[in-house]
Amino acid sequence: MINNFSDFCNAMLDCGFSMGGGNAKDIFALISYGWNEQELIDSPIKWHTGDAETDPWEWRMRVLEERDDIAYSKVFFRTSGYITKDWYPYFYAIRRQGETFEETYENGTISHTAKQVYEIISENGATALHEIKQMGGFKKEDNSAFERAMIELQMRMFVTMSGRMQKRNKQGEGYGWSSTVFTTVEDFWNTRNVTLQDIDANEAYTKIKEQILRLNSEATMKKIDKFIKG
Repeated sequence: MINNFSDFCNAMLDCGFSMGGGNAKDIFALISYGWNEQELIDSPIKWHTGDAETDPWEWRMRVLEERDDIAYSKVFFRTSGYITKDWYPYFYAIRRQGETFEETYENGTISHTAKQVYEIISENGATALHEIKQMGGFKKEDNSAFERAMIELQMRMFVTMSGRMQKRNKQGEGYGWSSTVFTTVEDFWNTRNVTLQDIDANEAYTKIKEQILRLNSEATMKKIDKFIKG
């Protein structure tokens, strides 16, 4: 039973990975109901209340800002999910296939817009979304390509969310809604003193598949394959 943020983190460490948005997508989610279903659920966990202890929307940033063993980003079905440090190398082995970003781009399997974004993040370190747009000169008409590139980079595990940041005025004062901060996957784990071990992709696939079936014995192979490979 998950009653608060601490319970959620402990459960995450046990299961290893989870969908993040209140929908299991026929795979697995620790919080399997969304805001529009929560009144039917007898639980203190409620979406979008702003309570840091019981609102799962707040937890996505808390794991990034307060912990060193859980990642959160758009990594499953082009939407959000959590992966612990013990399980991250298995997904990383499959999504990256041992390639650097340059090799992937040369192979033609990632977009030019993604290349522009990746270079900004890799050269500047942790960078807020609004700063990426500003540095890259992205305009409103580029929004669709930009959003696709951000998801592409997260799904391929080249970049990941690392926190949030407000915009700053000329006096250095924060204002407005916080903007998501992104960093390279390698920098994310390096700052947490975690080295991503080298794992064979086939071994990784088998291990993740077995864990999914432990968490959800009814998951289909078609869904499992899409979940693992991205």
